[in-house]
Amino acid sequence: MSEPPPFVRLASEPLRWRLLRELAHGDRRVRELVESVGQPQNLVSYHLRKLRAAELVTARQSSFDGRDTYYHLDLERCADSLAEAGSALHPGLVPNLGSEKRTASRPKVLFVCTGNSGRSPMAEALLRHRAGGSVEVSSAGSHPKPLHPHAVRALAERGIALTHEPASVDGLRRHRFQWVISLCDRVREVCPEFPGHPRVVHWSLPDPAREADELGETYPAFRRLAVELDRRIGFLTAQLGSPAR
Repeated sequence: MSEPPPFVRLASEPLRWRLLRELAHGDRRVRELVESVGQPQNLVSYHLRKLRAAELVTARQSSFDGRDTYYHLDLERCADSLAEAGSALHPGLVPNLGSEKRTASRPKVLFVCTGNSGRSPMAEALLRHRAGGSVEVSSAGSHPKPLHPHAVRALAERGIALTHEPASVDGLRRHRFQWVISLCDRVREVCPEFPGHPRVVHWSLPDPAREADELGETYPAFRRLAVELDRRIGFLTAQLGSPAR
């Protein structure tokens, strides 16, 4: 192959690389990306269209304000593209997955959504399952309500027992966390600040209880949510040794 691989040609443009870097930290709205990179909105939107056309970035309408769109970086596709680029240069260039960062103390992670009945307790259980005792993980909601039975069922299919008492995020506002991850667009707007300057990340995920299929069933949405959360948490575990940005 004499030409650089498509990912290299696409990502080597400086502004696109900066957008990829920003989206690697969490889902963003256009105005947030404009502010972060210090470039005009029309230019940022142009490069986002290029990244979407390459299927590296996806977009979802905000469930809090329909005028907003959240952009999300597909890290799995990026990983595949990077591996392809490396092998195009030399077959010996493959990702080294054996070296993971370690920290002296367990990082503390808080997942937050509105009801603390589906998204955030599922994320808590999935991270605890993946990380074992190496991470302290909690979840809470701005308006907590009982655990949704479909959340329990979706994780039971994965061999994970979900037992959780709903908690209010207001009751944790004096606690210190290294990571605070909001999982719905509404709670992102009302989530309190926490001491210690934690890394704040947003994952724009729809409420599965409102995502009924053509038969009026919501359980398939909970199954899709479990898949998406597990995918994102897989990448999160690789970051937990990084210092807050």
